Amino acid sequence: MSMNDVVSAERVHIGFFGVRNAGKSSVVNAVTGQEMALVSDVKGTTTDPVKKAMELLPLGPVVIIDTPGIDDEGELGELRVKRARQVLNYTDVAVLVLDAQKGMSEADRGLVALFEDKQIPYAVVYNKADLLGGNEPQAGAVTGNTIYVSARTGQNIYELKELIAQLVKQEENKKRIVADLLAPNDVVVLVVPIDSAAPKGRLILPQQQTIRDILEAGAAAVVTRESELKETLASLQKKPRLVITDSQAFGKVSKDTPQDILLTSFSILFVRYKGDLNAAIRGAAQLDRLKDGDTVLIAEGCTHHRQCDDIGTVKLPRWIREYASADLNFEFTSGMGFPEDLSKYALIVHCGGCMLNEREMQYRVRQAVDAGVPITNYGVAIAQMHGILRRSLGPFPDAQKLLDDKISLAQLI
Repeated sequence: MSMNDVVSAERVHIGFFGVRNAGKSSVVNAVTGQEMALVSDVKGTTTDPVKKAMELLPLGPVVIIDTPGIDDEGELGELRVKRARQVLNYTDVAVLVLDAQKGMSEADRGLVALFEDKQIPYAVVYNKADLLGGNEPQAGAVTGNTIYVSARTGQNIYELKELIAQLVKQEENKKRIVADLLAPNDVVVLVVPIDSAAPKGRLILPQQQTIRDILEAGAAAVVTRESELKETLASLQKKPRLVITDSQAFGKVSKDTPQDILLTSFSILFVRYKGDLNAAIRGAAQLDRLKDGDTVLIAEGCTHHRQCDDIGTVKLPRWIREYASADLNFEFTSGMGFPEDLSKYALIVHCGGCMLNEREMQYRVRQAVDAGVPITNYGVAIAQMHGILRRSLGPFPDAQKLLDDKISLAQLI
């Protein structure tokens, strides 16, 4: 896989922030070495966040985000500021660009407070350092996370990239999708339905990423459809370490997989990888408490063409209504859209989030938890409704214990 093949959700997201006319866009262009952002002497030229996936040495594959001025004015300005703040929900490393002649403003200090509150590593960049005259900092001068640069002359731009790289290194994700559950030469069977929703000629992203992670662990991946699973398992000379299925096929796959073989789903692997598996387990318990008139939010991280029997908008609502035996209301979001006010929802059911980065998924989970709204995941919810949640958590003993403890507590109450 080349750098250009790395999906945006797996790239480090670097956001550039600051007040209008501090030179954010000029610094972005200097760092990336290309005219990624529109530059003008007029304040507030950048009206919406501009995102671009690229390879940036010495960082590797990244997504660069140039944001509107945080001090914009008027009704349109408020919208721009809101969008800039939303970028923080998926920013891995923040770069605050200041005008070196003006110093740090109240709006800038507010941004620093937001970075620290959200625990986002950040650099403070004083741009236009070439205009400081005799007070110009020495070339290469970096103090902690602060650096003086000039986008116009290129002064300290290389050093800025090195500083960002150091912050990225601190933020590197050590999590694995499935490799930490495997030993070299293990066999993993992946059950991949081929239906109208499957992209013609290729596997969907979570399947691709899981196969790659299995191979990197030195294990073998065997891919089959649910209709051939029995025959596939019977043909293997070595017992699989794990069977991973598309959640929609959970019922059949559970019946066809012997009890002594661990079973889980792609969606459950991804909630552990990017979200919060324990929160999803706790949220799934809400399926048993839903009542007439409750509203359930179905949230997807990607936008795609809806199929006639779409999992998010058709199948899940049908299954949840049948399981809860209740007259429920459903609302749907997709892509980067996610409500700020979650108070009206009795439950949130989120997809695996393969198209969202980890910080965005963690933000959504925290937002739900802080609002006191249960949040679960497609795979966890479907396993719960099939009565096989405990089995699907077999690869994760700690999560299985949490489920057992919750069941014991419920029985005592």
